Amino acid sequence: MKNNTNTDSQSVENKENFDFSENNCPIKNVFKVIGGKWKVPLINAISQECPKRFGELKRKMEDVTQTTLTLQLRELERDGIICRKVYAESPPRVEYKLSEHGIKLVPILKVLNEWWDEYCEHKKD
Repeated sequence: MKNNTNTDSQSVENKENFDFSENNCPIKNVFKVIGGKWKVPLINAISQECPKRFGELKRKMEDVTQTTLTLQLRELERDGIICRKVYAESPPRVEYKLSEHGIKLVPILKVLNEWWDEYCEHKKD
């Protein structure tokens, strides 16, 4: 098995300098926004068919409770990843769609997914 890890004297080629110190780690902050069991699947569901209503999301996420779904949607809205639109109808209708930041996040999630697939393949070797 080929070992692709860095040796002590080998550096990772990095054209930009990132500060990954404990107090200033942007990646940690990214995962605060998208972390958790339901946020990425919710972003994915909304991106596939937009806008999405609450009931549609609830059916798509079979194992999520209504309380958890509501909480996760509120957090994604608070963090600017999705937009919530309430229609003045009876019964009330609420739709969710990705914000500009949410739309920009989708290709990043796809890259993370590709990385994960490659990682899993590597772990099999």
